[in-house]
Amino acid sequence: MVGAKAIYIALRKQIFDALDADIIGDMDKEQLSKQIADAVDLLVQRENLAVPKVVRNDFVKSLVDELIGLGPLQSLMEDESISDIMINGHENVFIERNGLVEKAHIDFVDENQLLSIAKRIASRVGRRVDESSPTCDARLADGSRVNIVIPPIAIDGTAISIRKFKKQSIDFQKLCDFNAMSIEMAQVLMVAARCRLNILISGGTGSGKTTMLNALSQYISENERIVTIEDAAELRLQQPHVVRLETRTAGIENTGIVSQRDLVINSLRMRPDRIIVGECRGSEAFEMLQAMNTGHDGSMSTLHANTPRDALARVESMVMMATSNLPLEAIRRTIVSAVDIVIQISRLHDGSRKVMSITEVVGLEGSSVVLEEIFRFQPSHNQKEQGKLEGEFVTPGLMKRSVLYEKARFFGLEERLLSAFQNLAEAG
Repeated sequence: MVGAKAIYIALRKQIFDALDADIIGDMDKEQLSKQIADAVDLLVQRENLAVPKVVRNDFVKSLVDELIGLGPLQSLMEDESISDIMINGHENVFIERNGLVEKAHIDFVDENQLLSIAKRIASRVGRRVDESSPTCDARLADGSRVNIVIPPIAIDGTAISIRKFKKQSIDFQKLCDFNAMSIEMAQVLMVAARCRLNILISGGTGSGKTTMLNALSQYISENERIVTIEDAAELRLQQPHVVRLETRTAGIENTGIVSQRDLVINSLRMRPDRIIVGECRGSEAFEMLQAMNTGHDGSMSTLHANTPRDALARVESMVMMATSNLPLEAIRRTIVSAVDIVIQISRLHDGSRKVMSITEVVGLEGSSVVLEEIFRFQPSHNQKEQGKLEGEFVTPGLMKRSVLYEKARFFGLEERLLSAFQNLAEAG
């Protein structure tokens, strides 16, 4: 008995050989679906194949998806429960759902089909991917981020990574509902955002840094002019006075590149009240710190690091990429005077994402940066549920020298801030 996949491959070849590309371009999805359905029915009857109606419908959807969509990827893109799609060659497709990675129940006909879809993705966003340019980083029309690597760079076949764009923004209330943070932590971060503290969000890949940045941005005043700078635009600010800037990679002639550093430098000429950099990863960190120190309070960014102290050390390294003239002590003083709060986020082994720490940058003692942890997640020694990480969010309270408290008092929000702490000693 011939398998459904073998039948699909045979039908696909016959239908694709008979199709006229110009005719397809003139039809909408419904018209194309009807044409393909008629063609499938005709071929099934002519070849006397035993194909149930439900399987034929699957064939039609797959063919239409391949002709005008993203082929087998289309169903994964339409599934809102999936946050990431990872393809390692045409036979290995993985997805992330609810923080856990699993193998997807789809596959591609062959490597050629996968490569064709990869090239289509790139061409739709004005990029190209071929042997002379085997990597591509782009943003899809719906806002999803995509990275493509093709052979010979990708040894085991075309690799595609898609970080899907969430249609609904996640706010602090939802993060609390997910137990990613406590209500008290959310209250403190609301005050920090309103009081124009400079905030760094640190964490690993897929830990939820951009989600946290989006949630924080909701508490920026509507009267402020905000400039956002990103490699791929993901931030969704609700304020009316927002300028969104996006980097540009080099064109075919290796010209026209616009880096994040270029955009940060340019943004300083745009009279911003706040600058938000989607992710600091290079020399733009130097200009970002300069902006934080010269009247652009309330600026925010994310970066990859495992702890708040590691995050500040990474900023040091990025500043050194921009300038070799400044001594380390001067760089450290610039960082300490610029950054007020570091929020550390992690994706844990059970798939959950949590705010592991909210830490205030206090100052320098000698050559060492002094950090004060305001909140932290403390795992429980006795796990109630197998595989599920239990714990609680704890706080030692605010220190008397807290910049957060001083700023909250300046903005008239000290009572709201102090109400977030239980058994808090009087803050001077």
